[in-house]
Amino acid sequence: MKTKDVVDFIRKIYGQKSGFLGLQEPVFIGNEKKYVSEAIDSTYVSAMGKYVNLVEEFICDFTGAKYAVAVVNGTSALHLSLKVVGVRSGDEVLTQPLTFVATANAISYLGATPHFVDVDKDTMGMSPTLLDQYLSKNTKQEKGRCVNIHTGKVISACVPMHTMGLPLRIDEVVEVCNKYSIIVVEDTAESLGSVYKGKHTGTFGKIAAFSFNGNKIVTAGGGGLIITEDEVLAKEAKHLSTQAKKAHIWEFNHDAIGFNYRMPNLNAALLYAQFENLNNFIKNKRDLASIYQEFFKSQEDYQYIKEIEGAKSNYWLHAILCKDFQNRNQFLEESNELGVMSRPIWTLMNKLDMFKECPSADLTNAIWLEERVVNITSTVRLKR
Repeated sequence: MKTKDVVDFIRKIYGQKSGFLGLQEPVFIGNEKKYVSEAIDSTYVSAMGKYVNLVEEFICDFTGAKYAVAVVNGTSALHLSLKVVGVRSGDEVLTQPLTFVATANAISYLGATPHFVDVDKDTMGMSPTLLDQYLSKNTKQEKGRCVNIHTGKVISACVPMHTMGLPLRIDEVVEVCNKYSIIVVEDTAESLGSVYKGKHTGTFGKIAAFSFNGNKIVTAGGGGLIITEDEVLAKEAKHLSTQAKKAHIWEFNHDAIGFNYRMPNLNAALLYAQFENLNNFIKNKRDLASIYQEFFKSQEDYQYIKEIEGAKSNYWLHAILCKDFQNRNQFLEESNELGVMSRPIWTLMNKLDMFKECPSADLTNAIWLEERVVNITSTVRLKR
């Protein structure tokens, strides 16, 4: 199959014969302008206002989590999550090399070191089997903590990421980490609406971080959110997100080094309107997944990447496997020249200059995927 055949098919299902087709564009078809205007009229446009509370309440209902804290973006959500679970400067934090750079950056903000473990090919997320094998050979337990026998550093946390909305085998990752006294912080930046074995992603680990960047399934323009079952962690995250200010009507007292991370009401108003269409967006993307699966089923050069058994993905970004690196590059060049945007998966974190010296397991699967994965048009399709 030629690239043009794929491009023509994508144009056909989107009803757009010509012009540029983006990868994942935001869709505003509801009460976005109305709610933002209401927030402006209320004069509560910053971190206080009803929409911030409504966003947190919605996420708790939607995911089944007990507590939620709305913040300015997904990176800050992950940073705060790692901080409140006890990651400290000098620690190591396990994560996957196949992820967006924000995952490794958030670890580094705390003075901790990313430590890379391989992924499974079928989920593109952290492999519980390879994680267990690696930890059994390279760590020891000291006073209830997991220690890297090569560096002497404590491995305090693990950050698996649900890649492109596809749930990984998160229950097994949590089981492995519990065995080695490692706290799991789920990176759910891309998986709002994704479920694994009947539970929403983000409710398996100790705490989780979502993103509402402009390219996500719903957006606040920016925006992020933390969920957890732990009331103490939720209160600490909220406190630190508001510059660690002690509650008082007029006095300015602070009891820790805090952050200006609280989500503004304007952004929350936009996001809450988006939430009203979230289920429709997920259904739309899952319908598109079925269309893509059928189209690519008989193709030799391309394979559609679908959810594993027990998973229900939001299919935030649709992805295909090309037969090899050369085929991938050819597809990327030709599809973009034809005006239908595609992109490769991220450069592996361990290849970036700032993370080249970080500890790393064998990363055979991640390297194989990096050479083959391409994202194709994923925007919610509107009726025309």
